[in-house]
Amino acid sequence: MIRVNDLSFAYGQHPSIFKGFNLSVEKGEAWVVIGPSGCGKTTLLYLLAGLRRPLSGRIFIEEKLITRPRPRTGLVLQDHGLLPWATVFNNARLGLSIWEFYGPDGKHAPRDSKINKKEADKRVDFWLKRLGILHLKDRYPIQLSRGQRQRTAIARSLAMEPDLLLLDEPFSALDAPTREELERLVLDLNFKQELTYILVTHDIEGAVAMGAKILILQKGQNSRPRVIENHCWGRVGGVKGNLFLEQCDKIRLELGGALF
Repeated sequence: MIRVNDLSFAYGQHPSIFKGFNLSVEKGEAWVVIGPSGCGKTTLLYLLAGLRRPLSGRIFIEEKLITRPRPRTGLVLQDHGLLPWATVFNNARLGLSIWEFYGPDGKHAPRDSKINKKEADKRVDFWLKRLGILHLKDRYPIQLSRGQRQRTAIARSLAMEPDLLLLDEPFSALDAPTREELERLVLDLNFKQELTYILVTHDIEGAVAMGAKILILQKGQNSRPRVIENHCWGRVGGVKGNLFLEQCDKIRLELGGALF
């Protein structure tokens, strides 16, 4: 599904974060990206989302070169990215409203995205209810807790029924029960709908729980991806067991104890 070929990227005159970097992600795979602050985790998501351009190299999703944001890619930002003047409902409906405005042009909306106002409203209500914030639909972001804002951002992405979901620290603002509930939701979408996701986290246990493959980035230049095959993923909440804890220790060793 995703092919990253010879990717190089740097901010201005700063040293390269990626140089000659290659990565392959198949449809329906569950990936987690982990590494110390400033290693390029969020930058990688922005590159995959088409919000930043490589200095050199190319990124393909579904065999199409990425030069701009792709309609079927959902992105959940760490800072939520909500419009302060819009209600929860309208923020969650934003992507679908853009689809309605442009129509199925293949650029702003998928070519098969023929959806009317009633269907769009119903889809948004479904996800707001599923995420436990339907009763807040008429409130504004300033009236919400951080966790409620994060759930609104997740609802906005899921309402667009993406085939690729990019998540930047999506559960960091949530209490443990809500975090586990949403982790199970993402896992369920992966299992039942083959939703491909790439999730950025600082949390080692969260990485082992959510990633069938774990990509470890390092501070400085990333040229050769370090990918760990993880057979302990999908175990959210409860007692994890020795194999799970051993995998966490393995990731910890790979990171060298540096996450912040």
